[in-house]
Amino acid sequence: MKPFRRSGQKIYYGWPMLLGLSLAQVTSWGIVYYTFAVFLAPVNDDLGWSIAQMTGAFSLALLLSGLAAIPVGRWIDRHGPRAIMTAGSVAATLLIVAWSRVDSLPGLYLLWAALGVVMATVLYEPAFIIVANWFERLRSRALTVLTVIAGLASVVYIPLAAWLIEAYGWRTALLVLAGILAAGTIPIHALMLRHKPADLGLDVDGEAKSRHAVPKPVSTTSSATLGTALHDRAFWWISTAFILSTFADMALTIHLIPFLIERGHTAAFAATAAAAIGLVKLPGRVVFIPIAERIDLRVVIAIIFGVQALAIIALVQITGTLGVVLFVGLFGAVIGAVTPARASLIADVWGREHYGSISGAMATSTTVARSAAPVGAGLLYVLGGNTYIPVMWLLVGISVLASLAVLRARPRKVPAASEVAV
Repeated sequence: MKPFRRSGQKIYYGWPMLLGLSLAQVTSWGIVYYTFAVFLAPVNDDLGWSIAQMTGAFSLALLLSGLAAIPVGRWIDRHGPRAIMTAGSVAATLLIVAWSRVDSLPGLYLLWAALGVVMATVLYEPAFIIVANWFERLRSRALTVLTVIAGLASVVYIPLAAWLIEAYGWRTALLVLAGILAAGTIPIHALMLRHKPADLGLDVDGEAKSRHAVPKPVSTTSSATLGTALHDRAFWWISTAFILSTFADMALTIHLIPFLIERGHTAAFAATAAAAIGLVKLPGRVVFIPIAERIDLRVVIAIIFGVQALAIIALVQITGTLGVVLFVGLFGAVIGAVTPARASLIADVWGREHYGSISGAMATSTTVARSAAPVGAGLLYVLGGNTYIPVMWLLVGISVLASLAVLRARPRKVPAASEVAV
């Protein structure tokens, strides 16, 4: 089956739009999110702010991004993505320019507070709404295309930012990145994005609408409002699963390097292992395609969380390089698959009509875990006697609980929504 066109038909507009959106995601993620860490050392050297002070601003941004996800999702559900994502990319560009001129710590916090709200308008959550609106049968493939391409963000922009800083200094580097951000996101968001296939006379997945066709539902997928979802126990079980998984993922991401050093590995080896996880995410997302199209997504996600637990056990129990290699391979693959799996599950369970609101609510619930995990794991490290072993076993238990929680989800049956042909 050819995913991009059918015999005798033009290419479905959803695919070129998805390609443009994916390229914009690379730039948005790369510059607004991943390059922050690259600027810590040069800003510390120049302005004297501690790493803890600066990362506090980034944590604030993540928290506000999660809180903004619900209103942004509601807006996109009602009005479409073009205006809000274009405004977000313009605002992100201006804020990166402002970052190049910042000279006070309160100014940095205000700047990143604003960038946190902007993140909610240009990163994965609004992009997932677009995919949910435009794809159904091939949703897993579309999500994989999006996340695999966007997954190149750190590979492209972390080295680029480091080179720009080395060549021109951190302030000029930010101005260059702002220019790239503007060129790589604003035209795509302003010119390519459309709300729903019906705007172009199409059905979801590219079926041409006929003016004389008998109205029919385009899918059997349930369609629920945010209020309906919030009264569904499945929403809370799924949210709990992703809260637990997010806590484990973030704790491991932040504390892996010091754990490996504690186990006797060199700092260079630890950094290489952490970087390798990012590369392993990409094939993990590709593997997700055939599995997600054949097995209940709840089962797939439960397996993902179970493999995450096995990866941590391998890291703790198998000493030396072999344990680290097994961990990187297993953990990288499954956390790469989590992102498209969560997006697809929300659409499968509650439908497309209010996807933005429901996805935003779930993103908000995981924001607390994302913000608390680095500090929480650090506190557990101290309480455990300044060793990471108890922390790692706790993360194994959290991952297992996440797997069990998603299997407990039994979504209510909601009547499918139909779209009337025009």
